[in-house]
Amino acid sequence: MPRFRCLILLALLALLSACGSTPAAPAPTTLNVFAAASLTEAFTEIGKSFEATHPGTTVAFNFAGSQQLAQQIAQGAPADVFASANTSQMNALITSGHVISGTQETFARNRLVVITPKENPGKIGSLNDLAKSGIKLVLADKSVPVGGYSLTFLDKASKQPEYTSEYSPTVLKNVVSYEENVKAVLSKVTLGEADAGIVYTSDISRAAADKVNNIDIPDELNVIASYPIAPVKNSKNAATAQQFVTYVLSSDGQDVLEKYGFLPVAR
Repeated sequence: MPRFRCLILLALLALLSACGSTPAAPAPTTLNVFAAASLTEAFTEIGKSFEATHPGTTVAFNFAGSQQLAQQIAQGAPADVFASANTSQMNALITSGHVISGTQETFARNRLVVITPKENPGKIGSLNDLAKSGIKLVLADKSVPVGGYSLTFLDKASKQPEYTSEYSPTVLKNVVSYEENVKAVLSKVTLGEADAGIVYTSDISRAAADKVNNIDIPDELNVIASYPIAPVKNSKNAATAQQFVTYVLSSDGQDVLEKYGFLPVAR
């Protein structure tokens, strides 16, 4: 009997020890974030910070043109979060049922700027110079947010007397290529494969700042891009996806976006 009691006591002590032990580490999670190409640098930093505060979570990014990302999600790509450079691609996923209406939130804004290579072989010093004969201009494709915004800028300028109605068609004759995302436009200009391009101000805020010249587009001609973010409806990591969205909107996330040239919206 004493031996039996001793065994019971040992079993109870083992049970109490197990109950008081350190909780098991969370299961590893990979969060797939589909984000506009213009967010590459800022979201890469945000992703590292998010991983540091969410042990066991790895953030895997897919950076591309917003229209490409929306198509991939619509075709069943395993995305947890979608961050777009315009509202139309987010709305397309809401319409198709891949994002729940009302879960999207604007987390940043951006604006356009004209860039030239540092050596400026095209001698471009003003917006009017984009219409000079022989200029090699690179734009993003019109299906890409920044490409659509660029066409809107040209259309606005053509309605102003200092540019005239011929401005947009004349500038467009100088386009030598339409790229699939804004980073491709930036790359062609920095490599000297084009005399000018139109990108976001965030694209030249850090690494590319010493590689290009920039020509500001005035507010009345510019386009302020709104960036929405949302969890994807069929995410297998819904809770973590919402946590990532919340982090992007937090003061820490907004500080990173501002550091990379975006116009923050949540404070």
